Amino acid sequence: MNSDSRIDERDKLYVEVALPIPVRRTFTYRADKYIAASLSPGTRVLVPFGKRELVGFIVGIDSKRPATIDEESIRDIIDIVDPEPIITPEIFELARWTADYYAASFGEMLKATLPAGISSVASRTYRLLHKGSSILPSKQNSSALKWQLLRKIDEYEAIDESDLIKDVEPKSARRAIAELKRAGFIVSKPRVVQPRIKQKRQKAVRLKTSAREPVKPLSEAQKRILVLLNENGGEMLFTDLLEKAEISSSPLTTLAKASLIEIFTRDIQRDPLADIELPELDPIVLNTDQTSALDAINSSLRAEQYACFLLHGVTGSGKTEVYIRAMRETLSLGRTALMLVPEISLTPVFSRRLKTVFGEKVAILHSNLSPGERFDEWRRIRDQRASVVIGTRSAVFAPLDNPGIIIVDEEHDTSYRQNESPSYNGRDVAVKRAHSTGAVVVLGSATPAIESFHNAQIGKYRYLPLGNRIGGRPLAKVDLIDMREVFKSEGKDVIFSKALVNAVEHTHSRGEQTIILLNRRGFSSFVICRSCGERLGCKNCDIALTYHKADRKLVCHYCGYATSVPDVCPFCKSEYLYFIGHGTEQIAERLCKRFDHLRIERLDRDTARRKGEMARTILDFDKGNIDILVGTQMIAKGHDFQNVTLVGVVSVDAGLGLPDFRSAERTFQLLTQVAGRAGRGELPGNVLIQTYHPGHYALQFAAKQDYEGFYEQELLYRERFGYPPFTVLASVLFKHKNEDYARRSSRILRECMDRKNTDRSVRVLGPAPAPIYRIKNEFRYQLILRSTNRKLLRERIDSAMGEAEALGCDLRIARLEIDPMDIM
Repeated sequence: MNSDSRIDERDKLYVEVALPIPVRRTFTYRADKYIAASLSPGTRVLVPFGKRELVGFIVGIDSKRPATIDEESIRDIIDIVDPEPIITPEIFELARWTADYYAASFGEMLKATLPAGISSVASRTYRLLHKGSSILPSKQNSSALKWQLLRKIDEYEAIDESDLIKDVEPKSARRAIAELKRAGFIVSKPRVVQPRIKQKRQKAVRLKTSAREPVKPLSEAQKRILVLLNENGGEMLFTDLLEKAEISSSPLTTLAKASLIEIFTRDIQRDPLADIELPELDPIVLNTDQTSALDAINSSLRAEQYACFLLHGVTGSGKTEVYIRAMRETLSLGRTALMLVPEISLTPVFSRRLKTVFGEKVAILHSNLSPGERFDEWRRIRDQRASVVIGTRSAVFAPLDNPGIIIVDEEHDTSYRQNESPSYNGRDVAVKRAHSTGAVVVLGSATPAIESFHNAQIGKYRYLPLGNRIGGRPLAKVDLIDMREVFKSEGKDVIFSKALVNAVEHTHSRGEQTIILLNRRGFSSFVICRSCGERLGCKNCDIALTYHKADRKLVCHYCGYATSVPDVCPFCKSEYLYFIGHGTEQIAERLCKRFDHLRIERLDRDTARRKGEMARTILDFDKGNIDILVGTQMIAKGHDFQNVTLVGVVSVDAGLGLPDFRSAERTFQLLTQVAGRAGRGELPGNVLIQTYHPGHYALQFAAKQDYEGFYEQELLYRERFGYPPFTVLASVLFKHKNEDYARRSSRILRECMDRKNTDRSVRVLGPAPAPIYRIKNEFRYQLILRSTNRKLLRERIDSAMGEAEALGCDLRIARLEIDPMDIM
């Protein structure tokens, strides 16, 4: 479609397009009615937006122009990307609800439903005009950038912008291109660049069914080819045939010319589960609690009615077996199943088990797959070749047909919350998706979120308890080690108490395994100068740099800034730099020195960067090839290591001190979850938690593994101070490189909120500097809003933001978050 052409008044339709930009509105474009008639919501189109072109999503088509928009300001669609919608109607409506509920951009949310790498982008192609061709001979020897670019364009009939400015500084190149366009030397045309990910194809060979008798006698090599093809069902991969027949490609070419065989290419499915070793699953007899829970879930499945269950099972109580049997029942009813897990580290364990049970029906979706693997898995799901999906947060948008059950394992985990735009909580979106499709949703956890357990208590969710471990095995024995007493007896700070060291030695003398948890990566928490007292901080953020010994770098875990360790203090030039605190890197090093005869590995975000490394470490530990596994929270949940009998927690106190009302809950959950890794087999488990605050109620209840006791205590605190589940929260974060600019906009919004909120039904806190005041060189001011009425809260926020924008509040630098999980 030509964007420069004018469409006759009678032959036009108006198309609403959602663009993948952080604005909460759609944009109206014009389209030829004959083309628009074949379009539907979810179809991608290329449209002009300012001086750019963007790929957006059609969300509506109308024959009438919106009354608020002038005809002259409406621009034409440039091109259509998809012959049919790439997003299914169900996922389209789910994305619409999610964007509305979380006050997010509809266009960004639609884009988030697609796997990374599948999205088309807008680009421009350039070609030479006659005026450019005429001037070119006189500029052949010029080194000026614009004439270099002109010569490059002359080499091609048309060249894409990305290829034109390759190996050139982008800003300078675009300035030069703009000069060439203004001078009339070149012309550009917008176009859609399809993703580079294509279907993987491989050359293969097969026997021809209508083959004639060969005219000439066959060589020995040709005979071997035909024998091998017959032995392998008449078809083999080209490279496999060459290798097994020990030949070159020449005999194959000859046989093909003689019409005895056919050489062709075929699609190859990239399978992320192809090389995994499948476990042998022993028959399992469900106990009374499991049977009761499964019966309740299956009853709702057969009724084909929405139901939300909270499966509250202590660690090792057999929740996974309930999940699998409920999935099997779902498939028997002709519907599909989706299972969400919070961490990529959990997918190797679950995917192996699901693959053993459901075979080729299983697809896996998470960000650690290659772009090609994600593309193939997503396509298998969309084409209904996979009926069981396991994945992390974004898998909630998997294009499954007719989902019957959605399982959210470790439903309490904060990893289900996407904090960057577009913001959403995968757990809550899963509940909505189940409600919309008449499916069953099962939220499983040993330590449910306070809000989820409260929903079960008031009857919003159906409560399914699993109060005992499989086989009647006892929960691990948990002891709190008072590090204040350790300091008194040792006369200094130590990383490992004698009790923990002795426990490790005794554990491994019996041939058993240990997990050591420290929820902080790196070697040292920060570096301080003993002379002037200054700490070495990030140049972009209001945060200390963490020392990573392996790389000899100081690293910011917020913006990624890294620098080498200085020889002297940059403030006072003193040589007395002191490394304070410890992370998983230092813990692993200390353990290697102390237990040099043991096999010790570390698992955290730093070691898991390489593709497949996380799965390798987890599976090696499961097989017993590792004696001690040191790691962060990613090793604390979901894993079923039968030979682990000792868990040591080096420090939990930093988590308790965070300025967040959920800090006690998160600490309790982390400790209870990691304690659950011990004693899951035939042998009893023991857990040692080192702390300077042994009297804190979160630690006391975690030591008893008493969820109900913690819940009752935490609920008193939440009710007293007006936190969820008794209120709903929203936060508005303003961030800008100019501190005064961010502060001014935040204050305008606060003043508008006060005017809209005269009855004070919404409590507004702030604006105040965020707990981490500066990240990536942007100053951050925050408002926290809470109310007992969700609908009223949103109405007041939307009304105030509308007025604030008119008064000069820059909402482009504001980030509204509904139900925030992190207010740091």
